[in-house]
Parts: sequence; structure tokens; C-alpha cells
Amino acid sequence: MADGDVQVVRDRRRDFGDEVVRIRVLQVPESEAFPEGIKYAFHYGRKDGDDPLLRYDNHHGVHERHSGSELEEIDFPGTEALLRQFVRELPDHVSP
Repeated sequence: MADGDVQVVRDRRRDFGDEVVRIRVLQVPESEAFPEGIKYAFHYGRKDGDDPLLRYDNHHGVHERHSGSELEEIDFPGTEALLRQFVRELPDHVSP
């Protein structure tokens, strides 16, 4: 992949009343910030809310789990394994 090339691997949004789930995975050039060559965000939140109800991402090159205003660094087991974990944590009325 050439520098500057970004490919959308997955981009899906589902609305559930006033809540939204967004799954986005990008293939990016490998770098110090993104050594796996992947940038992702798995987001569940209120459409008008500032803090996510649940979010996994690596936007700043650090793998993180957000729950409301709480933030923790996490190990990265791979995109598919992390997506399965995210889906397991969603409430029953939500399915991406």
C-alpha cells in the first residue's frame, strides 16, 4: 500500500431510534501509529450524546475502549475478534 492510500474495509451504520451503531474499518499504510495497517472505530451511542455508550477505537494509534466518559487502553486481539467482543457487549435491542 502506497503512503497516503486508504481503503475502506467496512463501513456500516444502523439507527435504532435515538441510538446509533457505526462500524468502520480502514486499511491504512503501516506506520508507528498504526503498525497493523488498520484504523477502526466500533461505536454505539446516542445520536445527540457527547460520550459514546460504548466504543472501541485506535484513532490516536492506541487501542482503547470507551464506556461513557470512562476510557481504558486495551490489548488488540485483531479486528474480527474485537468486533465480536463489541457486538457481545451491545444491548439485546441493537444488532449491527
